[in-house]
Amino acid sequence: MSNLARAITADGSAVALALNSTELVSRIEQIHTTSAVTTAALGRLATGAGLMGAMLKGERDSLTLRMQGNGPAGILLAVADSAGHVKAYVENPVVEIPLNKLGKLDVAGAVGTNGTLSVVKDLGMKEPYCSQVPITSGEVAEDITYYYATSEQTPTVCGLGVLVNPDLTVCSAGGFLVQLLPFADEACIDLIEENLKDLPPVSELFRTGMTPEQVCMRLLQGMEPNLLDESEVSYF
Repeated sequence: MSNLARAITADGSAVALALNSTELVSRIEQIHTTSAVTTAALGRLATGAGLMGAMLKGERDSLTLRMQGNGPAGILLAVADSAGHVKAYVENPVVEIPLNKLGKLDVAGAVGTNGTLSVVKDLGMKEPYCSQVPITSGEVAEDITYYYATSEQTPTVCGLGVLVNPDLTVCSAGGFLVQLLPFADEACIDLIEENLKDLPPVSELFRTGMTPEQVCMRLLQGMEPNLLDESEVSYF
């Protein structure tokens, strides 16, 4: 099981979610026998889906994230529901490309930077809610952030990370979402920006032993955050 926490500021102006998805992404790697960069890409998308699924209201609500870029990984899919169940698929599980200019796994190179991110929400209506945005970076987190800004008009910051061991097992994985609620003021925005500025990579936070609750508190530091709830996320 992977653990997820949600917290809100004392004045209700911002909410944060954090998910340690190490076990979830490890299971994805075992099932799909992905190469390192594909594990990172699909793991990020599945983590993002798990976070977004936690915000669904109805018991049977679910969502699907579909990334189709022009990279060698092909189509990437992640499905999550409000109960914390996540599953994922990648068209080409084994992709071998050089590291990026920072010496890290080139997720954008595997996904591609020309294509679309589709979000389909099944909320129990006659028709599912469907939205599609262009891929902005291929790094996944930035693309989810862009989706929220353009399709839901909700100021959101998404962070996702997967650290892969030399033997292709998953060392750590996780993600976070921070969202501003409609009445957030400039002071709240400034504090969140300051907190994000000094934040280490999200996979590093979980590798060093931080809990999802601690990550939420760090994201909302200075705004008297309160823990809303905790839940479990698993591959299902």
